[in-house]
Amino acid sequence: VSGSGWRAGAGVGAPSEVGGSCRGEGGKMGLLSDPNHRQVLTDIITRMNAPLCLLCYVAGITWFLGLAFEPFILRMYMSENAMGSTMVDENFVFGDRALSYARELSGHRKRAAGMPVDWLLKTMTGLGLETHAHSFSRTLPFPDEIRERYMVKGTNVYGILRASRAASTESIVLSTPVEMKHNSQSAGLLLALASYFRGQIYWAKDIIFLFNEHDMIGMEAWLEAYHDVNVTEISSSAMQGRAGTIQAAITVEMSSDVVTSFDISVEGLNGQLPNLDLVNLFSSFCQKNGVLCTIQGKLPRSDVDTLEGYLHSLHTLLLMVLKQGSGKAQGDHGLFLRYHIEAVTVRGINSFRQYKFDMVTVGKLFEGMVRKLNNLLERLHQSYFFYLLPSLSRFVSIGLYMPAFIFLLLILLLTALDLWIKLSKGSNSQKESMEEEVRPGLLSMVTPLLISHAMGLALYFVPLLCQGAATEHFPVSETEAVVLTSIAIYVAGLALPHNTQRALPVSVSERGWMELKLIAVLYLAMLLGGITLVNFSLGFILAVTLVPAAALAQPAPYKVLSALLLLLMSPAVVLLLCISLYHHLLESPLSVLECWQLFLHAVADSILDHHLYRAIAYPFLVLFIYPCWLLLWNVVFWK
Repeated sequence: VSGSGWRAGAGVGAPSEVGGSCRGEGGKMGLLSDPNHRQVLTDIITRMNAPLCLLCYVAGITWFLGLAFEPFILRMYMSENAMGSTMVDENFVFGDRALSYARELSGHRKRAAGMPVDWLLKTMTGLGLETHAHSFSRTLPFPDEIRERYMVKGTNVYGILRASRAASTESIVLSTPVEMKHNSQSAGLLLALASYFRGQIYWAKDIIFLFNEHDMIGMEAWLEAYHDVNVTEISSSAMQGRAGTIQAAITVEMSSDVVTSFDISVEGLNGQLPNLDLVNLFSSFCQKNGVLCTIQGKLPRSDVDTLEGYLHSLHTLLLMVLKQGSGKAQGDHGLFLRYHIEAVTVRGINSFRQYKFDMVTVGKLFEGMVRKLNNLLERLHQSYFFYLLPSLSRFVSIGLYMPAFIFLLLILLLTALDLWIKLSKGSNSQKESMEEEVRPGLLSMVTPLLISHAMGLALYFVPLLCQGAATEHFPVSETEAVVLTSIAIYVAGLALPHNTQRALPVSVSERGWMELKLIAVLYLAMLLGGITLVNFSLGFILAVTLVPAAALAQPAPYKVLSALLLLLMSPAVVLLLCISLYHHLLESPLSVLECWQLFLHAVADSILDHHLYRAIAYPFLVLFIYPCWLLLWNVVFWK
């Protein structure tokens, strides 16, 4: 009986040393069950909260900067066995024909004052392609003053080369925007490739040669009609001819008869990226044919382990992050990714005069890429879909860049934990003493949440609804009315702290700002964590700027400093800073006035991209990030 831990003769329910045996030697309890140990842990968190947050921020930034040091990251490699570049022998010889087609297209385009639809139909029919025209129309929510269009009407022309060795179950798309200025060479190259491909017998997939009008609007109309969906309310004619399921697409843009290098664009709509094997395919065929290839307009360097090489890789990495974070498609290929079609845009550049390649070499490059895609037995899936590219020889996988964001997200969690501990201590002390004031619960913070999100809804809907009234009463255009109304509503949100607390249903204690900040910090952590899974660059940019402002936001005695930091890290100012940084990385710094003009254009473009292509960056910032920022603004001015 004594061995079982009960005193001899003791009745039931008279324990002696069983508690001591459970606690262990010295009567110590577990970390989670012992109030003393728990108190020590909470004291450490509250006392060391600021140093831990600072350490996490420095660790996150340092980790990200280390991603540009190429010896630390992975080399490019081909994951798909059927995509090796050595198994194809390119024989394209129609370089002069491509230049002839380009000159003819340029002449017919001048006579037609637009896209020469009839000439393209006649030419592709003469090449033996199954040729169709696809008309479309779209009314923009407000005029696009940069491209000078409002009522958009156009016609896409496409020809299908049917596979001779297989049923029409799969296809590859080669496309080019015909209406673009100085882009006749790419259209001539596609026609020459169609003429050459028509004489080959090894095609296992249909090849679609697409000439779209009005750049991305025409491409979106064609893709919606091809897949028989209507996502963006574009009116278009019925699709007369279809090929098989599109496996991959390549958009070609060239501005000159002479090509000195090729630049590849991978950033798609909402930050989507194509499978990395498609980028590897482009890079490998450029190396095989001796063609100079770049990414973000940056030439490759061999001194990657030097300071100059590191800065070069860092600039390239930052350019990709800024482009991807914008959520804007950097070419027609960006719209294919929404339909799970791997696509890239390849641009021929004429800038580095010491390198010159004729149309034969250029044609061999694209012939080799199409032939390798023709050999695919299934969709590209073995390589990465989430990555960053500091160069075309190295890449950063999702497993390497996510820790940088996790360090930043940890700051919000530590801040929330610190606030929760302080609120819990305050609650316990109030229970012991008489309550002299009514302490608000979390439900009382619904009012600031509703008011802040009402401002976000106003910022989303009011500018478009009131553009007509604004143009009638003020000497501004529709585009200026939308942008200026958006800025006015955005600035009006700064007055919320003077009105929000009046609407609270109870008298608020001094700890009310802690509860509101706890909600705002957890809300921001949820938003950043969600968007980072879709668009890492956008989430990381917001985390770098908003996280320190959120962690330091508090009322007096640091109200002025907190308010200044929040203003500098607000979404609008962050957009201004990103525009300035982007042009600085391109070695074309802007003046203050030029930066402001580009900011206004960026606001208009983001609204148009959302309504035309369903880009999510604008509604995410307006409906979620901006209201969350307003909650923090209320915290700073809490009375």
